[in-house]
Amino acid sequence: MALIVQKYGGTSVGSIEKIKGVAKKVIDYHCQGNQMVIVLSAMAGQTDGLIKLAREMTEAPNPRELDVLMATGEQVSVALFAMAVKSMGYDARSLLGFQAAIYTDHLFGKARIHEVKTERIMKELEKGRIVTVAGFQGLDDHGDITTLGRGGSDTTAVALAAALKADVCEIFTDVDGVYTTDPDICPKARKMEAISYDEMLEMASLGAKVLEIRSVEFAKKYNVPIHVRSTFAKERGTMVIAETKDMERVMVSGIAYRKNEARVTIKKVPDRPGTASRIFEPVLKAGIVVDMIVQNMSEDGFTDMTFTVPRADFYKTMKLVSDVAQEIEAEKVLGDENIAKVSIIGVGMRSHAGVAQKMFEVLAKENINIIMISTSEIKVSCVIEEKYTELAVRALHEAFGLDDDQKRDQ
Repeated sequence: MALIVQKYGGTSVGSIEKIKGVAKKVIDYHCQGNQMVIVLSAMAGQTDGLIKLAREMTEAPNPRELDVLMATGEQVSVALFAMAVKSMGYDARSLLGFQAAIYTDHLFGKARIHEVKTERIMKELEKGRIVTVAGFQGLDDHGDITTLGRGGSDTTAVALAAALKADVCEIFTDVDGVYTTDPDICPKARKMEAISYDEMLEMASLGAKVLEIRSVEFAKKYNVPIHVRSTFAKERGTMVIAETKDMERVMVSGIAYRKNEARVTIKKVPDRPGTASRIFEPVLKAGIVVDMIVQNMSEDGFTDMTFTVPRADFYKTMKLVSDVAQEIEAEKVLGDENIAKVSIIGVGMRSHAGVAQKMFEVLAKENINIIMISTSEIKVSCVIEEKYTELAVRALHEAFGLDDDQKRDQ
């Protein structure tokens, strides 16, 4: 007997018929002798509908009350799922976040799980029930409902799997696994049999939408194997697991890209201690995430500083930085929204030389100019003009032997 945690996303439970289909699938697992804990997202479109309702009521919904409203989407899903299972002759019990004892911090809308108590779930499993838990939500120590942010149901599932010491956490979605890159722009992308936690973290942070990044962090911390697979197919998907020696032999495992970036450059910044802190302090206080930062060498007591932020925060950042630039007597602030970030990822980079150089050569051959570069142990990222994104991804995918008709670089 295995203890299996499964998560089904909004498209998987987007209608009554789909919920019935998921219920049949789960019952099949249950009948094989497995203990089943099912985490569900809200039905497709329901979360957006709830946000729309809130904004019709007020332009700035109170964060606490918004979380109370948002949590109802998953409540609908788990109740309907439990009804479906019972209508098929099997026992099920739905639990909301607070009933499942998922405790979080106080940050409404972006709460982080800090504890899961498993007693209630284990008692229900011991009674032979299929347990379904509302994803995306928890309870803070003031007794208030909190939500975990977009993609939070993935995090709920992995956190439960870690706390329950589950044998596997299966994430069912509308794709059949993790691909070497986005199949929509590179038809030759291949589904990977396995990917390491670190590689998946990089891909998630760089725009891959298969898994929410916090769920991968949880999985790595507690060594929870994740199986990403399709709700609508029986084929095996992709395992997200600890790094293996076989993974190290592959130079590059995947190509990721992100278009929702913007670049800010401050020209002729006085090069003195504390200046960088003054520039980034208001940006940090505004909750804006800064990604890549490049500072030129000082010349005549001045330097240029460039960094990237999410495109949605571009105008706010430009205003904040322009105010600081006046205070510190920098020359001017420039901005560019028409950029994208393209990255190569692979744990094999640790043991292969010349990976970055090969990436630069490929982009140069396609006449793609590199605006900024950043690296880590297992990643090289280049900021380029947005209009070249698809070309860059396809060229890099082929050059590193990732096309489905190529052998992977050894």
